[in-house]
Parts: sequence; C-alpha cells; structure tokens
Amino acid sequence: MFLEKNSESLRFSQFKSFKATKAPAHHTSKIKWMAAIVCLLIAALFLPWTQNVRSRGNVSTLDPKQRPQQINSLIPGRILKWHIQNGAMVNKGDTLLQISETKDEYLDPELVQRTSEQLNAKNSATAFYKNKVSTAELQIKAMEQSLQLKIAQLKNKIKQYTLQIQSDSIAMTAAAGQFNIANVQLKRQQELYQQGLKSLVEYEQRQQYYQDAIAKKISTENKFYTSKNELINLRLDLSGTSQDYVEKISKISGERFNSLSEAATGDGEVSKLRNQLFNYQARKNFYYIIAPQDGQVLQSDKAGIGETVKDGEKLLTIVPKQIQKAIEIEVDPNDMPLINKGQLVRIQFDGFPAIIFSGWPEASYGLFSGRVAAIDNTIDISGKFKVWVLPDETDKKWPVNVRFGTGCQVIALLNNVSIWYELWRQLNGFPPNFYNPLSKGDAIKKK
Repeated sequence: MFLEKNSESLRFSQFKSFKATKAPAHHTSKIKWMAAIVCLLIAALFLPWTQNVRSRGNVSTLDPKQRPQQINSLIPGRILKWHIQNGAMVNKGDTLLQISETKDEYLDPELVQRTSEQLNAKNSATAFYKNKVSTAELQIKAMEQSLQLKIAQLKNKIKQYTLQIQSDSIAMTAAAGQFNIANVQLKRQQELYQQGLKSLVEYEQRQQYYQDAIAKKISTENKFYTSKNELINLRLDLSGTSQDYVEKISKISGERFNSLSEAATGDGEVSKLRNQLFNYQARKNFYYIIAPQDGQVLQSDKAGIGETVKDGEKLLTIVPKQIQKAIEIEVDPNDMPLINKGQLVRIQFDGFPAIIFSGWPEASYGLFSGRVAAIDNTIDISGKFKVWVLPDETDKKWPVNVRFGTGCQVIALLNNVSIWYELWRQLNGFPPNFYNPLSKGDAIKKK
C-alpha cells in the first residue's frame, strides 16, 4: 500500500515537472518574431548597396575670371575719393575710387608736358647731328673726287716728263755723238794745219764747231737731268698729295663718326624719354581704380580719405555677378584611383535640408547631381588631390541661391555590391571596388 502511494506520488510529480517544462504560448511568439527578424537581417545582407566616397567641398568655378577678384593699387598713393560702398553692384568700367600721388618726382602737374618738350628738344638735337653726318659724307665724297682728279693730273704730268726724259736722253746721246765727231775732226784739222795743208781760218772754224758741240752736249745733259729731277718731284707730289687727302678724309671721317655717336646717343635718350613719357601718361590713368568686370563690391580693406596705399596693396574685392558654378573638393590619395572624369556624384549643399542614404542614392531626398569635370594631376600642400564637379545637365538644376564659397558634401557613387560584402570590406579596411565607369555610348557599343 505504501509502495502504491509512493508510485502515484512519483507519477504526479513527473507530470507536474513536464507541465512546468512546456513553454507558454507568449514565449513561442517571441521566438517566432526573433527568428523572423534574424531571417530579415540575413535577407537584408543580400540587398544591393552602392559604394561611395565622401568628401567636403565648396562652390567655386572653373573659369578664373569668374572668381572673386582682388582690386589692387598699381602705384603708391593717397586715397582721394571713394565712389562706391561695400555691397554695391558695379559694372565693368565704373570708377571705384581715386588716388593721388605721394612721390616728389610725380607731383608736377605739367610733368607730361615738360617731358614732351624735352623729347622734342632731344629729337631736334639728334636731327642736327644726323644732318652733320650727311654733310660730312658729302665732304668725303668731294675730297675723294678731288683726290682722283689730282692723282690723274699728276699721273699725266709724270707721263709727260717720262716722255720728255726719253726725248732729252735721245738729244743728249745725239749731242754726245756730235761732240765725238767734232773732237775727231778738230784733231784731224789740227794735224792738217800743222802740216800746212789747212789754213788757220779753217782750223779756227773747226775749233768753233768743237766748242758748239761741247755746249750742246752740256745743255742736253742738263736738260735731261732737269727733266729727270722734275719726274722725281712729280712722283713725290703724287705720294704727298695722296697722303694729304687721306689725312683730310680721315679727319672728316672722324668728325662723321663723332656725329654718328652723338646721333646714336641722342636716339637712345629719345627712346628713354619716350618711355618716360608713356609711363607718365599711363600713370595718370592709374589714379582712377576701375572695375574690371561686373560684380558686387566686398571687403574694402582701406577706409576713409587720405589713407596711403602701397603699390600692389589690396584695396577691395569684387565678386562677379554671374558664374558658372562648379564644386571644388579634395580627395584622399587612397580614393583617387576610384574617381574618373564624367563620374556621377551626389551633392548636399549647406543650408538646404536633405535626407541622405549613401548606400541607396535613389532613396535620398534633397540631393543634387553632378559630374566630375576635371582632376588635378598633382597633389596640393594638404596632401590631397583637387577634383572639380560640374552640374549634371540631365538632372534637376542646382539651387539658384547657392553662392560662391557655399560648403557642400559630395558623395561619389561607385560600384553596386551586397550589404554583407560592404560590411565585410569595412571590417577588414579594404578599399571600395575599383572599376572604370562606362559612358552610355560605350555601354551601347559594348552591347
């Protein structure tokens, strides 16, 4: 009996413990929900995810002339009058301010006129020297012609005396022959006279002929040597005349070269004075600071009247009215291979609310599209590369109120992968998938 009671109590306790181990209904529903959530998470891991590269940037422009421009003073001076105020809209060619001179060498109000007078005087002096050069050239030509005529005259005389010498030489030879004949005849006449064959009168006549022959011989010799001496004198005159004319021509040539030197120096000084005159005339235009383009005046660095400025010193800044907007961003070298020209990017401008889902760009709200337009080939001082983004013409336009310098966040869209792959890549620190995006035309050709 005792054993039966114990067995019954044992069965009752086992049934009670079994009932205790059986889970209630609300616990089962929790397990089902958890299983469903886990399944959804696992399924979500296989959803597509767009890899991207993020970077901060600001609104700028690719055209240098459309960027804010500093207006500087080209010359040192003193501010005389302001014609604009900060924030004023100006057109190209409008006068911004007026300055006056502070240097002593430019204070003369008639500086340009006086420099012009100096230039005219120097031109006249240079013209005089050039005329002197022309006169010297005419003198040299006249002296050369006179020298040629003188030389021709002396050469003719030399020829005449050469012929005269030849004639005198022949006459002297004939007189010498006659003298020899008269000498022989005189000796023969003397012998005949001594023998009594000839009379004294005949002997004396022969002596007279002999004396005449001697006189003629001496006369022809004297005339020969006189002509020869004259020929030598003419040759000396020819040499002396050439030397005299060469000295005179050399002297005139020296004066000509001096005049040429003075004329060249005058031309140099004239050129220098012309340069000064042009600089003075151009400097007068620098007294008025002119707006180089249409825009808005900002950041005037100088205030009041009478403040001095240095050459090249900044006076104010002008922001152009219209610019072709572009975004300038900096990309890390590790992400640089992933950026390609023409690549699509998403942009969120500061001050314009947006909801961003970087992995699902189609689900984002308030973002604008752009295309990579240019990539710098060199790294900047910050250790990054600059990339320029232009608006995507096929998408909605950028906000009109976006001004120059507005900050923005740029998301460069890369390859589409699964979420689990992206999580695995992020955990392992791997870079995004590298690929070269194809344009629409290339994609059609590839198909």
